[in-house]
Order: sequence, then structure tokens, then C-alpha cells
Amino acid sequence: MSANSNVSHWKYSNLLNNQNNRFNKEEILKILSAKDIDESYNTISKWKNYKPTPLILLNKLNEKLRLNKIFYKDESKRFGLKSFKALGGAYAVEKIIKNNDKKIISTATAGNHGRSVAWGSQKNNLECKIFISKFVSESRAEVMRSFGAEVIRINGNYDDSLNECIKQSKENNWQIVQDVAWKNYELVPKLTMAGYSVMMKEISDQIKNDKISHVILQAGVGGMAAAMIAGIARYLNHIPEIIIVEPENAACVLESIKTGKIEKIEIKKESIMGGMSCGEPSLIPWQILKNAVNSCVTVSDDYVSKTVKYLANCELSDEKVIGGECSTPGIISLIGLCNDEKAREKIKLNEDSNVLVFGCEGDADENLYQELLNKID
Repeated sequence: MSANSNVSHWKYSNLLNNQNNRFNKEEILKILSAKDIDESYNTISKWKNYKPTPLILLNKLNEKLRLNKIFYKDESKRFGLKSFKALGGAYAVEKIIKNNDKKIISTATAGNHGRSVAWGSQKNNLECKIFISKFVSESRAEVMRSFGAEVIRINGNYDDSLNECIKQSKENNWQIVQDVAWKNYELVPKLTMAGYSVMMKEISDQIKNDKISHVILQAGVGGMAAAMIAGIARYLNHIPEIIIVEPENAACVLESIKTGKIEKIEIKKESIMGGMSCGEPSLIPWQILKNAVNSCVTVSDDYVSKTVKYLANCELSDEKVIGGECSTPGIISLIGLCNDEKAREKIKLNEDSNVLVFGCEGDADENLYQELLNKID
């Protein structure tokens, strides 16, 4: 790393140890089964233009942090949709429409899930209605429209857009394809998570003889994080330390881990990491997260633009990486934890550690990405 990329002062906001941690492969695979996980890979790997996304070594950063290796799963190159969510929504659309007489698909989104659902609907010649909040950028909306979707903007937050989607879908007999589970709505979120688990299948093939010691997983409602944990149960022969990272203003998983039950929090200030700015864990992911997670950590928005720039300018690795705002918290939290000697020791981060982080999106919001690149910190 160059002298300009000094990260020695970076901090995390909060750290919580999960007192209920007891990782149980069998229990996890009862919630998201090995059959569902295998079927998703067998299906998605046959899609046109499928190829595993890169697993990049952040070699300059691991030298700075005194770790063995840092692996970065680069989802900016996923089917041209620039996000891991391409795996979930589109797969759920394809599976759910079989033997289904509903010809209009609907969803609510902060951006990337809607893009996947729109793409999946277009591939299957289905009409698509997408509900977004006032916080979703117009550039994200335009991408969804480019796949033929009708985008309906709601004057409220993500929860408001979801409630309106549910209301209109019931009234019009539309098929909701949502990545959030609630009572009596569990199949589609499970299918979405099964799609995400393809990432862990690819990672298990890519790491070869390396053994992952720590994995840091972004959580919004928890779907991606829980899917990766199910993928770990399915594909890895050992259990790494599992750390959840969230924005400090939207730490619904941390608050739920703290009490041992789903907590709904009020988001008083939206994070720049908009796709992670969620106030309540989803029902299905929570069943996995509550016992499988070792620790929860939160981060502020303060280091997001710096991380985006460091990735783009080859400051963290030999390769240039296009990572959007939601690709940064794994890196930010890892740096903060390594800068805190007590936390570093508690989580067992040392010279032998092989840490896996997720670059879950590229420049999915191109305008915001350019703003972050050009921001003067």
C-alpha cells in the first residue's frame, strides 16, 4: 500500500460477540437444504454467459494488516448486472413461474434485487412491476426499466415500498418475488438464497488448498449472509469464524443477536450503503444467523469513499477492482478490527489468517460510484 493509503487510524463502530453461537451443519441444511443449494448451482451454471466471478487477493492490504491472505469475491462481473443479486431474484423468477398462472411479477427493492428480478422476468417473457423508495437513485431505476420493468416510486423508505408492493400485488393477483421472508411467505426467499449460495460453491473451488479462517458477511435483511453460511455448511470441511457487518445506523442483525430474537429498529439516518440500510432481519435468514454467527460488527460511512478509491487505484491489491458502496464494509470492518489489538486477539486474527470478504457489487449505481471516486476526503 502507498503512503497515501494509510489505514492505521480506521475504526469500527461496535462489536458484539454472539453468546448463542453453536454452528450446526445439519440444522442449517434443514433450513436451506443441500438439495436446494445443489439445484441452484446446476441450474444457474447452465445459464447463458455463466462463469464464476473472480476471487481476488488483496495482497497489499494483507501485508499492511499482518494477515496471511485476504480473498475478495468480486461480484462486479456477475452476468453484466454488476451484483451478486443477479443470482437470486432471476433464479427465483425462473423457479416460481413453473406451474404458476400468474404472469405479472412484482417486487420491492433498494436497487440490485429489482435489477435481477427485472432481468429474470425479461428472460421468461413476463411483465414486471418494481416498487422503489424515494431513496433509490434514478440511475438504478433506469437500469430496471432497461429490462422492461415498470418502476413505481413510493414516497417513503424501503419498508413503505415493500408494503405497497404487497398491497397492490394482492389486489391485482401479481406474483411477488421478494428476497425478504414473512409469515406464510417463505418459498421465494429460500429460492433467492439458494441462488446466492452459488458464490460459495465457486469459492470452494477457487481457494484450492487454502483454508478460510474468517469470513465477513454483509447483512441488510440477512439473506446473502445466511446463504453463505448455508454454503459453508454444504461445501466447506471446516467452519471459519463468521462475522456479520452492518452500517452503524442499520444494525438490525446485531440488535437481534443481542436479544436472541428478531428486533425491528428505527433507521434515523440512511446509510450511503443503501442496499444494507434495513431495519429488520428476514425470517428465514434469521433462523440461520441466530446461532451460526460468531460476532457482529458495525461501521460508519466515513471510510466508504476511500475504500472505493483504494480498490480502483490498486492500493489494496495488484488488480484494479470496481467495488461499489456495499462492497466496502467487509474491508472497512477488517481494517478496524485489525487496528484494535483486543478485538484482533478476541477474533483470532493473526499472521496465519485467511480472510474472505465479499465485493458484492460493482458500479451498480454509476452516478454514486463516480461521486465516491471523486470525493475529496
